[in-house]
Amino acid sequence: MAEITAALVKELRERTGQGMMDCKKALTAAGGDIEKAIDDMRAAGAIKAAKKAGNIAAEGSIAVKVADDGKAAVIVEVNSQTDFLALQDDFKAFVAASLEKAFADKLTDAAPLIAAQESAREALVAKCGENVNIRRLTRVEGDVVGAYLHGHRIGVLVTLKGGSVELAKEIAMHVAASNPQFLSPSQVSEEAIAKEKEIFLALNADKIAGKPENIVENMVKGRIGKFLAEASLVEQPFVKDPEVKVGDLAKKAGAEIVSFVRYEVGEGIEKAEVDFAAEVAAQLAASQQ
Repeated sequence: MAEITAALVKELRERTGQGMMDCKKALTAAGGDIEKAIDDMRAAGAIKAAKKAGNIAAEGSIAVKVADDGKAAVIVEVNSQTDFLALQDDFKAFVAASLEKAFADKLTDAAPLIAAQESAREALVAKCGENVNIRRLTRVEGDVVGAYLHGHRIGVLVTLKGGSVELAKEIAMHVAASNPQFLSPSQVSEEAIAKEKEIFLALNADKIAGKPENIVENMVKGRIGKFLAEASLVEQPFVKDPEVKVGDLAKKAGAEIVSFVRYEVGEGIEKAEVDFAAEVAAQLAASQQ
């Protein structure tokens, strides 16, 4: 019997839209064979809409909540298949309830929230006809925590040592707009630097050809320096005042940026490419049979 791993349960849940416990039970009964588990669930009537099995939920909403004392905050992402659903009251209510649950229970991982909200999620899926998933959450605590929500698609949490909630919110707004990859140059991995160097050399092969090694080395150093500044939050020009770096903005206010978290709806989810012309043609052909 194959091991019933969390990854296997997650895959079955994503393919069927069924609850975690139901998926685990089906996999156990099927000896870990995911295809057999799907067939058994269909045969038992557990999957009401087989067509939803491959539906990808890559739209949705980001939601944030900051404690009244400004020392803790939670950010969550809940996905839907369409942005239209993300704007509907039923979906918004589910997101709000999930956020409140995560905040009240001081959750630091999505798994217990997913389990707690499963019944409500299934009811929403049955009502709206779309796949809905709680994808991820992060909780942060610190001296000062601020948040910024850009519509329903981008959310940011920023933690400071010193400073104020308003300053943290200003920096969070900058993070939403500029999307830094790292907090500071010291956090940039050697792997990321090596990759940037490789890209630079490939894109500038013609310019580099024939130049002395020391000149090429200086060109690479210049590009890496620029990359570190562009990718690091503390080195970026502040969006509201490009003459001031974000790190210096914090220092002037007697603060230090400890961390940031940035969520954007659907980032990292591979969306299916839909050929609408072919889909329409197929539907027409089917209707004529």
